[in-house]
Amino acid sequence: MEKRTIMAIVLGLLVVVSLVQAFQLNGLKNKITDSQLKMSSNSGSTSTSVASGDGSKKTAALPSNIKELPQMVGGC
Repeated sequence: MEKRTIMAIVLGLLVVVSLVQAFQLNGLKNKITDSQLKMSSNSGSTSTSVASGDGSKKTAALPSNIKELPQMVGGC
């Protein structure tokens, strides 16, 4: 096959993959908006405030293993 044909096929596949991912992302966004997506958490007591798109704030629980993370990762 010619080089241009191969490049056109690869480009077409990339476009198809990106379209599929766009639809999946849109569906996930709708599930989050409708609160259909349940988040599992460990028995941690740490929570954080999360601002949603409509301006309201919600408190979400963080897993207990998040407390064990170092304060600074990398850097000098």
